Amino acid sequence: MKLGIHAYAWCSRWSNETLHLIDRVKELELDFIEIPLMTLDKFDAAAVRRRLEDAGLDAVTSTVLLGDTDITSTDASIRRKGVDYLKECITATAAIGKTNFSGVVYSQHVKAASAPPKEQEWGYAAECLREAAIYAQSHGVQIGLEPVNRYETYLVNTCEQALKLKAMIGEPNIKIHLDTYHMNMEEKSFYEATKAAGADLIHYHLCENDRGIPGTGLVHWDDLFRALGELNYKGYAALESFVDVTDNMNTWVWRRLASNGDTLVREGVSFIKSLMKKHGLSGTHEGLGG
Repeated sequence: MKLGIHAYAWCSRWSNETLHLIDRVKELELDFIEIPLMTLDKFDAAAVRRRLEDAGLDAVTSTVLLGDTDITSTDASIRRKGVDYLKECITATAAIGKTNFSGVVYSQHVKAASAPPKEQEWGYAAECLREAAIYAQSHGVQIGLEPVNRYETYLVNTCEQALKLKAMIGEPNIKIHLDTYHMNMEEKSFYEATKAAGADLIHYHLCENDRGIPGTGLVHWDDLFRALGELNYKGYAALESFVDVTDNMNTWVWRRLASNGDTLVREGVSFIKSLMKKHGLSGTHEGLGG
C-alpha cells in the first residue's frame, strides 16, 4: 500500500508557493502527496513535475465539482463546462506524469437538494463521466468516484452507489475512491464496503470521524485494514485533514483538530503504519510496514 497525505493538511489552496510541501512529504518518508486541482489557474504542471521528479515522490490529484461545473445540472451549458473542467483536470494529472485523479466528480459538491436524484440526473452524470473517461484513457489516467456523506451530495453516498454509477458509465478506467470520514456516516460496515470495492479500489482517504488524528475517534480501523489486507491492497491511501476553511471548497473546520499540523501528521502516520504491519500490508519505503 502506498501511504501519503493530502496537501490540505498544511495549505488551503495549491500554487507554486506550496511546492515546498512536496519536499516536506518526502522528508516524512511517505510515498506520495495528494494535490488538489480546485484552482487550476494556479496549477503549474511543469513546476510540479520537476519538483516531484527532483524529490523522487509520487502524486495523485483530486477535486470536487461546484455549481458552475455540475454535470447533473439540467442546464446543458453547465454540464458542458463540467466535462471540460474534468478534462482539464485529467490533462493536468497527465502533465505531471501521474495516473490517478479522483474526488466528487459526479455532481456539485454541497448541492442544494430537496428530493432524491432522478434517473435523469444519474444519466447525466454517467453520460458526462463516460466522455471524460474516454478522454482520460488517451492520457493513461484513471478516474476515482468518491462517495461522500448526505450533507455533501445527494447522488453517491456509499460504495454500492459508486459501483452503480461505474456500471452505468461502462468504461474500464472508472474506479472507486473511499473515505473513512464519509463511510463513518453512510456505510454499515467499513469491512464490507472495502471488500465490495475490491479490485476497483484505487484510493482511500484515511480520516478520523472528526477529521482529527487517526486512531483517536470512532472509525473501526481494524475492520478497514482487515479488508485491505485480504485484498492485498497496493493502491494509494492518504491521510486527509484540513488546516482551515478554504474559499475554494467547503471544509467546515471550526476548531483545532490537533495541537498543530505536524503533530497530526506524525501521530496519524505512526498509527496507520502500525495497522499496516498488523494486517500484513507492505509499504514502499523500507520499514514502512514495520
